[in-house]
Amino acid sequence: MNFVTIKLKRGFSIATLIALMGATFSSSLVLANPLSTNFSLLDESETAQLNVEEPNQYAAQSRSGLLLPGEADIKHLLPASGESLPPPYGANLFAGGYESERFDGLNDDYLIAAGDKLSIWLWGAVNMAEVVTVDNQGNIFLPNVGPIYVADTPASKINDVVTDRIRKIYKKNVSIYVNLLTATPVTVYISGAVIRPGQYAGVASDSILYFLKRAGGIDSERGSYRNIQVLRQGELLSEFDLYRFVQEGKLDHVNFKDGDTIFVNQQGPTISVSGTVKNPFQFEIDQPLTNGAALIELAKPYAKVSHVGVIGTRETGPFSRYLPMEAFKTFALQDGDKLIFNDDLRAQMLDIEISGSYLGPSYYAVNKQTRLHALLASIEVDPSLTDYPSIYILRDSVAERQKEMIEQSLQRLERSVFTAPASSDGEAAIRAREAEMVMAFTERARKIEPLGRVIVSDNNQVANILLEQGDTVVIPAKSDLIQVGGEVVMPQALVYNPNANIKDYIAWSGGFTERANYERPLIVKANGMIAFGENAKLQPGDQVLVLPRVDAKTMQTVKDITQIIYQIAIAANVVLD
Repeated sequence: MNFVTIKLKRGFSIATLIALMGATFSSSLVLANPLSTNFSLLDESETAQLNVEEPNQYAAQSRSGLLLPGEADIKHLLPASGESLPPPYGANLFAGGYESERFDGLNDDYLIAAGDKLSIWLWGAVNMAEVVTVDNQGNIFLPNVGPIYVADTPASKINDVVTDRIRKIYKKNVSIYVNLLTATPVTVYISGAVIRPGQYAGVASDSILYFLKRAGGIDSERGSYRNIQVLRQGELLSEFDLYRFVQEGKLDHVNFKDGDTIFVNQQGPTISVSGTVKNPFQFEIDQPLTNGAALIELAKPYAKVSHVGVIGTRETGPFSRYLPMEAFKTFALQDGDKLIFNDDLRAQMLDIEISGSYLGPSYYAVNKQTRLHALLASIEVDPSLTDYPSIYILRDSVAERQKEMIEQSLQRLERSVFTAPASSDGEAAIRAREAEMVMAFTERARKIEPLGRVIVSDNNQVANILLEQGDTVVIPAKSDLIQVGGEVVMPQALVYNPNANIKDYIAWSGGFTERANYERPLIVKANGMIAFGENAKLQPGDQVLVLPRVDAKTMQTVKDITQIIYQIAIAANVVLD
């Protein structure tokens, strides 16, 4: 275990100290026991000793956004342009774990460099155990053997290279083992369109992504993901296009040396993509002009996409086009264009569901021009079990309209309550209490989901209407029951009696509750038709709903609430208290 001495000025926090250690030693230090180490404030002349792990075994400590002394917040350094654009393609590259725990930084492809340490063992006729350092000329020196050139040798080959040289001297009865102990840290300059340009430490085998991550990643508004250069002594060593890594997982490897520079060029021409695609990003193109086919390959639109909207600027001024996919493939695109992929082809087939009492399949695919009679002609039913004349349709568009009408009625009710004047404190208190009850009522009413029932049958006649996408054709089963619900003592199903009237069924259900509106019971027929009053004629399969009564003594808005209750009962076949 080594000791490192750090001078501290009074006022330094522990968090700042840990961050300073991480920066000073290239994020390679870890406290021997961070939870038990004691810290104290020191005078300028005093020092503190901290136990740290060996330099060839370390765990990176993330700064978690902590700024070191002298660092500025990036928000003040790189102001946003203000234009709303999607993130650049590949922006999530630098959200990965490039600073995860590591022990020696070595891999089989690492090239030996000056300053690296090698452990060499000889046993047998000759015994020797040495730790040697690669000198500035790329050699190690062994007694009786002399210099051995090892620079730029891959770590996986170092044992073979040194062994071959030693066996020229010790040819028999000597066993040899060579191992790379530590890699010499290198410092790399990172410049160009990155978040935090500067000088960063690592090891020669670290990837370019690791160094870019340490510099905060590529500036999303200014930096290029396709034109990144590695310079050595001012000369171009290698070029990187990170799109290859994102799309194919291919990333060229460079063994870095002290003083190398990673330069991120300015962002090239870009095209923004949105809509029905798998990759809604801002794409950088590697040439001033490209065509739609290249963007299709990058954006990966879904199979259902039929058209592409193109918005941009040309020499003649702003323009927009709306093109079919085939025409878009050859359309010329340039810097600044915005693309919107859209599935704008209307389906020529309808999916229709069948529900109730029938024989055969539950779903049918029919042409857009299909009417109800044509569909019913292909559906087999059992006449003894099916109430064929009471067919009705459940339609999404009708349910949405019913929901809108209820919402409009609720908004009118709320406006009438909240804007009602009060002439005295007592009346104001009454109005406040009324507003509370109305709010509770509207909250429950907004949760009701209408059925969207379309009445298509009456007097044994069925209307031959056009079908819509998503329709559910309901063929009711014959029933011998009368359903009684709402404000009755015991809601239940009763056997149909041709000699009984509505009063009888309500009496058999225990009679009205105290809150019942007994003057106008609601009858919902099997086909969805509505009838009111005690004198309405009942048929098997009908439903009797007794609605609640609104007390006119406590509520000014009796008429409005009553209307909404009827709307809900008709649209959803439920009674809202």
